[in-house]
This record gives sequence, structure tokens and C-alpha cells, in this order.
Amino acid sequence: MKRKVTLKQIAKELDVSISTVSKSLRNSLEISEDTRQKVQAFAKLYNYKPNNIALSLKNKKTKTICIIIPEIIHHFFATVISGVEHIANENGYNVLVCLSDESFDKEVINMEMLANGSIDGFIMSLSKETQSKKDFHHIVEVINQGMPVVMFDRVTNDILCDKIIIDDEHAAYNATQYLIDKGLKNVALITTIDYVSVGKLRTDGYKKALKNNDLIVDESLILKIEDIDNFEPQIEELLKTKKINAVFAVNEIFAATTIKLAHKLNIKVPEQLSIIGFTDGIISKYSTPGITTVSQNGVKMGEKAAKMLIERLESEENEEEEHYRTEVIETELVERDSTL
Repeated sequence: MKRKVTLKQIAKELDVSISTVSKSLRNSLEISEDTRQKVQAFAKLYNYKPNNIALSLKNKKTKTICIIIPEIIHHFFATVISGVEHIANENGYNVLVCLSDESFDKEVINMEMLANGSIDGFIMSLSKETQSKKDFHHIVEVINQGMPVVMFDRVTNDILCDKIIIDDEHAAYNATQYLIDKGLKNVALITTIDYVSVGKLRTDGYKKALKNNDLIVDESLILKIEDIDNFEPQIEELLKTKKINAVFAVNEIFAATTIKLAHKLNIKVPEQLSIIGFTDGIISKYSTPGITTVSQNGVKMGEKAAKMLIERLESEENEEEEHYRTEVIETELVERDSTL
């Protein structure tokens, strides 16, 4: 059986652009007869069959882009959406928001359903299940057929595409160092399971700060939350049984929950327990006390992601080799009353 090939592979073999291959397969008069015949013969030989994604490529522009987010409860994702919409609307694009709900299957269904010509490109943050499975075939398919994808926040090095991130490890290091500089040596970490990329990087930053200050990394002080719907008992047990004077939480929900449970246990914040969170959303600002937190600049991240995607969509695409970029958005520590 002949192997099947993609548009990108045909372009590489024949030393032409993806755009030229696409137009040749559609008998575009922009391409010379000789090139069209060569491309079509090669495609037939290797059993190339266009799918819905390929059919949507270049046939029409919907002026609509899709952002796929893993969950809606975190303020961070809402701010990213706001940034995407701002830039998209300025450039005449509409934005469709889809929720994967941390599900691999929903992420795949969303992409397959919308890549049939409903949208022009994707901005996405990977679901937990996708990162756990390490199965990115649906994203590879979209990219191979020429539809641009920009990843943000939760990304993978296994996919070649444009990416917008923060330096999660460095931000976590600085947050932990801030607590240590306050004289707090028994710092606990409330994080996610390791296959969530941002949780793993923030855990690495926390550990690095401890080691650089000659402090022991006590694994019993690292609480890895898997069930987002039932994690309060785990945090309460940590506060009850471990001698800690500070907590670094990798999101603001974990941080706010820690404050609530500390109050329940008559632990004074920040006098007895300092707490730093991550995101700087509404919860952090209006919690009592207000939460010292790492600001991810979600709006800026969304704006940058939209700019990168629109640049891809409106470029001439005449280069044979793709040059993907990874942009790093700066973070800052916002000090409030949950720390000394």
C-alpha cells in the first residue's frame, strides 16, 4: 500500500511552497500547467486525499478565529479571551470561544468540527488530558494542512507552531524566593499533577529556589491536586499536619481555598501563614486578605497570540520553510496582605 502524504510533504518533495501545492490541486490558473501536472501526478502516486481541513484552506476566508481553552473557572483564561478579542476585532476578525473542559476528546471534536471551513485558525491552551496522553495528532493534522495554530500557556515542545508563554519556572522561583527572603523557611507548595506543563514548571521553580538557599526539598510539603472538584480535604490535611509558615499555590483558587481553610483552623494569615498565589484575577484582588500573587498578564498574552495568528493568516505564505516563534510574556509579583 502506498504511503499517504500531506500537503507539507508534497511541497518539500517537489521543492515548492504549500500554497503552490494547494493551488495546483485545485487547478488554479495562478500556477503553471507544468507545475500543476507535476503536483497532481505526485499526489496521485502517493494517494493524497484532501480532507475537510484541506478543502477549507485558501478556498475562502471566514474572518473568524477560534480560541480553545481548557476551563472557564480561572480568571486568567477570561483575560486571555479579552486580549484576543481586542486585537481580532481591530483587524476585522470575529472570535469563537470553545471549551475543552480538560478533555482530550472534546478538544479533538472542537478542532475537527471547526476546521471544515468554519474558521481560519486556532489559538489554544492544551487540556490536561491531552497533555497526559501526549497525543497531538489532531493539532498536527491541522498544521500539516496549512491552518495556523498558536498555543498559549499550556504548550508542548512536540508541536512546531507559534507559542505564547510566560517563564513559569522563573516566576515560581521568584515567588518562592520572596517568601524565603521574608525569613520563611518551611514553604509548602500546592500544585497540579506533573503532566500539566505549567504545574510541572512551577514545581521545578519552587524546588530550585529551595535548593539554591540550602533548604531541603521535603516532598511531603508538595501537594499535587488532581481532582479540581474535591481538593479542600487535602489542603486542610496539609495545614493540620505539617509545620509550615508559608504556602506557594500555583493558581488563585488554590490560594484562596488555603486562606479559607486557614481561617477555619484559626491560623492567622499572614502572621502565622504567608500565602502567594498565581494569576492575579478577581479572586486575588477581592479576597480577604488580598492575595499576593504572580501576575500572568493574560490580556497581553491574548493580544500577542491574536497578532501572531493574524500575521500568519494574512501573510503571503511564499516561504518554503516555516519559522515559528515562541514569545515570552513578562510576569510580576503583586504584593498584597496575604504575606508579611
